[in-house]
Amino acid sequence: MLDSNNLELGIIGNCHSSALISKSASINWCCLPEFDSPSVFGKILDYNNGGSFEIICNENYNIHQQYQRNTCILVTKFSYGENIFEVYDFMPRYLKKNNNYHYPAEIVRYFKLISGKPKFQIKYNPKLEYSSCITETIIKDDFIISISKEINYDSLYLYTDFEKSSVVDGLEIELISDGYFLICYNEKIISPKLNEVFSELNKTIKYWTNWCSNTPSFSEYEDEIIRSAMTLKLLTYDKTGAILAAVTTSIPETIGEVRNWDYRFCWIRDASMVTRVMHELGHKNVIKKYLEYIIDLIPDKGEKFQIMYGINREKGLEEKKLNHLAGYKNSKPVRVGNAAFNQKQNDIYGVLMDVIYTEIKLFSDDKDQHEELWSITKNVAWVVNDRWMFADKGIWEFRGEDRHFTFSKVLCWVAIDRAIKVAELFNKHKKISKWSILRGNIKNDILQNGWNNKKKSFTQSYNSSDLDASILLMEPYGFIKANDPKYISTVHCIEKELSNDGLLFRYKNEDDFGLPSSSFTVCTFWFIDALNKIGERKKAKKLFDKLLSYSNHLGLFSEDLDFKTKELLGNFPQAYSHLALIETAMNLNKTKDIKSHV
Repeated sequence: MLDSNNLELGIIGNCHSSALISKSASINWCCLPEFDSPSVFGKILDYNNGGSFEIICNENYNIHQQYQRNTCILVTKFSYGENIFEVYDFMPRYLKKNNNYHYPAEIVRYFKLISGKPKFQIKYNPKLEYSSCITETIIKDDFIISISKEINYDSLYLYTDFEKSSVVDGLEIELISDGYFLICYNEKIISPKLNEVFSELNKTIKYWTNWCSNTPSFSEYEDEIIRSAMTLKLLTYDKTGAILAAVTTSIPETIGEVRNWDYRFCWIRDASMVTRVMHELGHKNVIKKYLEYIIDLIPDKGEKFQIMYGINREKGLEEKKLNHLAGYKNSKPVRVGNAAFNQKQNDIYGVLMDVIYTEIKLFSDDKDQHEELWSITKNVAWVVNDRWMFADKGIWEFRGEDRHFTFSKVLCWVAIDRAIKVAELFNKHKKISKWSILRGNIKNDILQNGWNNKKKSFTQSYNSSDLDASILLMEPYGFIKANDPKYISTVHCIEKELSNDGLLFRYKNEDDFGLPSSSFTVCTFWFIDALNKIGERKKAKKLFDKLLSYSNHLGLFSEDLDFKTKELLGNFPQAYSHLALIETAMNLNKTKDIKSHV
């Protein structure tokens, strides 16, 4: 039973690392001990040589996969007549007695016998260090160890109560009672027992169900909202508060092209948008930890923000290519690191200030942190005052020449608007007066130069006729009202030029790598949300339901969709896509159907 090489994958994780598991329960991607560590299983980036942990049954077995409700426990059911068993895949996470979280660099595969005497084989084939060297797997008394020595020494441990030689040699195993596999980055002091592994499963189930119970209920799309919220939670890194854009690298935006990037980092923009959504869902701790991450990044008042950082606050994210890997569906190159880290993108200040303002309102008693955030606020206002009139790389990280992107200008306005709101909370009247003038100047500049009177739309950049889906965010960030004729006209113009059968291009003009050829999922959610905001709820809901049908079998989205086949493309699962899904669904819950011609 072979896996197709696609993104029909489930994610498990514990806010320290994660793994991606196929519909037939093959672990096809996992980096240990942390999200951005070298892969130990990398089949998605090299189908033949990337490494995996597969469960192989004969072709008569039916396979069904789903998440246990309100958890990140992935359950794969194998059935052939009376021979039935389930595999519960998870990474342990729960609160210990000392009020610290338990999140080891481990994957648990719990095999539950349902009936009969099912049979299977194991293909255990870890390839450490991105498969860059030979990995040797050896049976020891208490565990199976896999070792790489040629480039960097690394090791991986496998504990199991199945016959170890049958596991390593891929021999047939008959399941006569429950059993387990425990993949560990670190050697265990005491070998685990089945009852202990079962206890880890129950504690992790309890953690996730409790977490979901703190999420509000919704009359529509509740399951989709909760699954997306848990997915965003899985993209948070507990150690520092960083939030990842995705857990993969180099899944291409279009098959066979070179738009392949490493997304295992914390973009200030993406992460700030995630915290905004998590605030709406009541998960305040995500905001607090993220702001601590930001504060720790700024030791010097004069230090400028990068657009992105490593999850452990690394500032140098130099990009290199792993030429020995074939790439996802042979789409090269495979990249680790991301050269965009040193780009200038002025929009990051707006999304960051939006989070800072929200945090100060939420935690009004945290005076010590407020002093640090006030310093950051003043620094951001100073930087925006100094930079807003200059061109930048924009939200989509164009690698060519800088431009005066309208979205970047709008988010500069947001930065000053939120700085003023923070100053109002702290009664800093001189700053309010000074920054109010700046806010007005930025807004007038956008209205004068970002609007194309011939198109009757705001455009991608000044003095351009190209449209861009990012300008739909003018309304959610408060720059313009939903009932403003200019915004309504912009929404309709974007629909006319960027929509393709209900899916949106980010933009259609040529960039550094040619013409875009896939749909950027977050943009479609933005467009649907905009339609709802301007009163076209019925149409928005129809498009939303259609878009939801393009998720994978577990309700997960990547970054992109192929316009023709609706295949998921781009890094996975994508924070952008899921945060926009949640926002759109919540806004649809807030509106009612309008019985009219709309």
